[in-house]
Amino acid sequence: MSTLFVDVDTQLDFLYPAGALYVPGAERLIPTLANLTRYAAAHGIALVSTVDAHTENDPEFQSWPKHCVAGATGQHKAEPTLLARRVVVPNRQGDFAIDGAQQIVVEKQTVNAFDTHTFARVVRHLHPDRIVVYGVVTEICVLHAVRGLLQFGKPVTVVTDAIQQLTGQGCRDAFDEMRSSGALFATAADFVG
Repeated sequence: MSTLFVDVDTQLDFLYPAGALYVPGAERLIPTLANLTRYAAAHGIALVSTVDAHTENDPEFQSWPKHCVAGATGQHKAEPTLLARRVVVPNRQGDFAIDGAQQIVVEKQTVNAFDTHTFARVVRHLHPDRIVVYGVVTEICVLHAVRGLLQFGKPVTVVTDAIQQLTGQGCRDAFDEMRSSGALFATAADFVG
C-alpha cells in the first residue's frame, strides 16, 4: 500500500512567533513535524509539501496580512520539515520532473492548494493508496487540502497532533466537516510509533 504524506504550509511565517502570520502555538508542532518528515524519508513515503509563495503585491494580501513573500525568510519551510532530495514545483502550467525526489514542494498563492496548476497533478502522478495530512492552519489551508484530497476516493487521515488551529470553534467546525466527509483521524504515534 503506497502512502502519501501531505505537509501543509509548515513555513516560518506561520510556525514561529516572529512570523508575519504566526499561528499561536504552532511552534509546539516542530518536533512532531520533524518526526513525520524523518519517518517519511526512512520508509520511502512520498512527501508533498505545500508552501505559500506570494508576490510583493499578491491579491491575497487584500484578505490577509502580508506573509510568505517568495524568497523572503518567512517564506522558507522550517528546517526540520525539509528532506535533502527535494524538488520545488512552481504554480504554472507545463511539465514537472518529480521522479526520484523524496519531497515535492508545491508553491501556491491561495489558501487552497487545489487552485494551483500543479497540486492535483502531483497527487495523481504519485497515485497513493492512502493520504496523511498535517500542517497549518487547521480550519483554512488544511481543511481545503482535505476537501480536495477526499475527491480522489482514497482514505485521508488527518494527524491531530501535527496541526494547529486559529480558533477553537473554527477547529471544531473543520473537524466536523472533515469527519462527515469521510476523513479519518490519528496521532503521529500511529505512524511513527
